[in-house]
Amino acid sequence: MAEITKSNIEDDEILTEITKKSKAYWGYSDEQMESWSDLLTITKNYIETNNVYKLLVDNLPIGYYSYIYLSEKEVKLDNLFVLPDYIGSGFGKLLMNDFLNRVKNSDRKKITLDSEPNAEKFYEYFGFIKVGQIETAIKDRYLPIMELKI
Repeated sequence: MAEITKSNIEDDEILTEITKKSKAYWGYSDEQMESWSDLLTITKNYIETNNVYKLLVDNLPIGYYSYIYLSEKEVKLDNLFVLPDYIGSGFGKLLMNDFLNRVKNSDRKKITLDSEPNAEKFYEYFGFIKVGQIETAIKDRYLPIMELKI
């Protein structure tokens, strides 16, 4: 049974583990993963100051998403990760739909996100369009900047 609930600060380690394992799923080298370690770490403070929701399957956390209010009209989907064993099983869609339903019930008019390049098609499925890109620390690697008007 799947359930999405608000995360609490004690979830910092498991959410960090989900983030790192999910990112590694795309075949990045150990060196790349190590260089991103700080960026992929979810802290107690992050959970406390942002909107973070975890996905439990049989009471085990297998994924989560988080978002940040950028303005009165704009929200940024900051993270959406699922453990590799569950990728392709519909849990990412479950998380995304939960997020979209939460945001659609607010005054926000636009959602932005910086996509993992390998996940761009996933976001396009939900109607996001690429509006730009940002270069990463890795030469010639760019993150698509995506947007959805709601």
